[in-house]
Amino acid sequence: MDLQLSGARVLVTGGTRGIGRAIVEAFVDEGAVVEFCARDAGEIEATEKAVADRGSGRATGVQVDVADGPSLISWVEAAAGRLGGLDAVVANVSALAVPDTEENWQLSFEVDLMHTVRLAKASLPYLEASGRGSIVALSSVTGREADFASGPYGTMKTAIVGYIGGLAFQLAGRGVRANTVSPGNTFFTGGIWDGIKQGDPDLYADSLALNPTGRMGLPEEMAKAVVFLSSPVSSFTSGTNLVIDGALTRGIQL
Repeated sequence: MDLQLSGARVLVTGGTRGIGRAIVEAFVDEGAVVEFCARDAGEIEATEKAVADRGSGRATGVQVDVADGPSLISWVEAAAGRLGGLDAVVANVSALAVPDTEENWQLSFEVDLMHTVRLAKASLPYLEASGRGSIVALSSVTGREADFASGPYGTMKTAIVGYIGGLAFQLAGRGVRANTVSPGNTFFTGGIWDGIKQGDPDLYADSLALNPTGRMGLPEEMAKAVVFLSSPVSSFTSGTNLVIDGALTRGIQL
């Protein structure tokens, strides 16, 4: 299927590792022109080199801390200038701050929730001008059901779904769609579940056993959903929360 993303101008936050890196790669494979951000300059350079020879698109990275509101907004505006506008933005970054501490509540608020809000607001004029603008935010199954990561992380992931749902309604008449993707447990080398596997093997085994597929998801499986929702092929999809979890969660979405 042609997702009609050739030449599309895309921003992705947190594009150097895990799901974010897979999102950048998937957009490039579809011919999009991507600008991503991350905090680590070395990881940005490595990602640029890794995606240089794949697909018909291209990707470049910029060093940005999304918790710094003015820096994030400035990046969006500068990137839109470099790309000649924006067709899609993806709010991917998470602080992954699970322990229930005052510091983690504040960190999760600024990184998970407010970075999503600021990215959407700063991008909106360019997405409206595009005529096919899309906002996709990454939530989590922890935003849908209570589990060990409920608290700062899970609460902000729930808030993201609510925010994006309201945004979809508000923007429907302005030609901009807004959707959420909620990944289930996703394993990649160096990721949170890799760390849990090494540091807390009982929790890892218990979590793995909950999934009827017998495995955890892969970053590229989550990325494909994000790219599909961002594409013009999904032109009538807005306000949805797409759960990609291999039937991990049991609740019925109404």
